[in-house]
Amino acid sequence: MPAERIDTRLLEELTEQSEDLNSDALRITRGALIDFGQAVEPQRRWWQRGGLVAGAGGLAALWGASRAFADTASPSASMAEDIMALQTAASIENLAVSVYQTAATLPFIKDGNKTVVAFIDKTTQQHQAHAKAFNAAATQAGGKAQNDPDPKYKAVVDQALPTIKTPADVVKLAITLEDVAAQTYTKNVSQVSAADLRKLFASVAPVEAQHRATLLAVQALLAGNAADLVTIPVDPAKLPAAAGSVGFPDAFYKTDNASPTSEGAVK
Repeated sequence: MPAERIDTRLLEELTEQSEDLNSDALRITRGALIDFGQAVEPQRRWWQRGGLVAGAGGLAALWGASRAFADTASPSASMAEDIMALQTAASIENLAVSVYQTAATLPFIKDGNKTVVAFIDKTTQQHQAHAKAFNAAATQAGGKAQNDPDPKYKAVVDQALPTIKTPADVVKLAITLEDVAAQTYTKNVSQVSAADLRKLFASVAPVEAQHRATLLAVQALLAGNAADLVTIPVDPAKLPAAAGSVGFPDAFYKTDNASPTSEGAVK
């Protein structure tokens, strides 16, 4: 059986593009975290005091903070839901980091193509940064950091790991995690109450979607024993008909498999 090959020129290009997108996203993320911390602090103090606000100054602070949240008769409930969404996001990122780190130790990855190793390392760093951002927002809101993996998908990973024998198996598992991350964060944009949190989720979702798109393209070429077609420049005449759409199967990103906000919340 011929060994699976991935053209290093395209992988290097994709890694560079992924880093560029992630750098842009992290700039937005940092700004959103700063703004969110400033907006949420008065309301967090109100929540921790059980809603006892004394004096006109306290009422003004509460009103100013609540403008950053959706109109609700129960700001603390709204904030609690936001915290759970952030903790669940962090749990998904924690699991992705674990999977990529495990993949990097597999003999056919570790002792294989050095560019593939670099690609995995860069993607791992990006997921670590995302987990840190989500946990920072959760703690700013008065919640706890989530350092454990998502329980639902950890079970999926635990079942899949013993069956991984080839790079294609690693790609398949990674696609599952990148997809659930992108779907979850896309849906979270419409679920969280703070505008800065919407910006936070919206900045991370496209990075995960790009990871998935890259993996889908690699998966298709590996499955077709056509890794040699992953080249720059490319000869369009030699590519399969699906080459232009395999990485982007949906006109709009679906959220059917998005994780509920409570799935990875700290218990």
